[in-house]
Amino acid sequence: MNQFDEGAPTAGRMHDKRNIQIIEWEDLDKRKFYSFGVFMTMSIRATVYPATLIRTLLQVQRGTSLYTGTFDAFFKILRAEGVRGLYRGFMVNTLTLISGQAYITTYELVRKYVSQYSDDNTVKSLVAGGSASLVAQSITVPIDVVSQQLMMQGQGEHLTRFRLNADSKNSKQMFGQTRTIMSQIFAADGFRGFYRGYVASLLTYIPNSAVWWPFYHFYAEQLSKLAPSDCPHLILQAMAGPLAAATASTVTNPMDVVRARVQVEGRSSVIETFNQLIKEEGCWGLTKGLSARIISSTPTAIVMVVGYETLKKMSLRPELVDSRHW
Repeated sequence: MNQFDEGAPTAGRMHDKRNIQIIEWEDLDKRKFYSFGVFMTMSIRATVYPATLIRTLLQVQRGTSLYTGTFDAFFKILRAEGVRGLYRGFMVNTLTLISGQAYITTYELVRKYVSQYSDDNTVKSLVAGGSASLVAQSITVPIDVVSQQLMMQGQGEHLTRFRLNADSKNSKQMFGQTRTIMSQIFAADGFRGFYRGYVASLLTYIPNSAVWWPFYHFYAEQLSKLAPSDCPHLILQAMAGPLAAATASTVTNPMDVVRARVQVEGRSSVIETFNQLIKEEGCWGLTKGLSARIISSTPTAIVMVVGYETLKKMSLRPELVDSRHW
């Protein structure tokens, strides 16, 4: 697919084989795409944030000093702080909506660009996924640094360098605690403090994204071969998403543990953090938070895939709406 045939657009390409139909960038009404996309991204983040918070707590704690596992952490936080405790730092994290839109745009544009040089869907997905993650993480890391420090409040003095004072804890202003944490980070580390763990984040999320997309399309295609010909594609895609997420999470979890510790504990060396983790907790330390990550990634993947594919369908150019099988 080196050139796009305007006389027979993507519809012709998609009906040659009984496979999962991929809606490409040039098929979309961009105004609808971005309008619906913000709502979809916000809904997904609100749904999975508690699991993200728990995963971070498990990765940062020493051994099992606070929680023995995902469900233990969930019920302890719920008993101690209620539902609000599961959304500690969420308001700051919503700023990642910006990075979410940047991720989607980069993925689709790079995929379109690579298609000029390769017809291989795996190549397009791998390059576009990695590139999208690079752009998104450059926006997300400062938000994550602040959000994670807020997550750690009340979880033990040894888990974070920054503390909220009594006035900040009692502040009813939405971003009162956020300003306090940001001031402490800047005072201690300067602007660089907001990009602590940036390299570790890139080493985690670029491979994760680059692995997820090819496996997503691979699993969807394999499922389509096993399913009845009239099976809705959206169901197959909803099944492929969690499989791809579990695969990518397993592959990249060791680096995710290191990333969390670098950002929360204020470390500057990825290698030093990795070596200390191995020394203190052995190879099993590299699997910390994996179950929480898979648990969070499964509903995330289902919601994201169904939402994203539905979003793309809803954003199709009017003349293409009736040409798709779902």
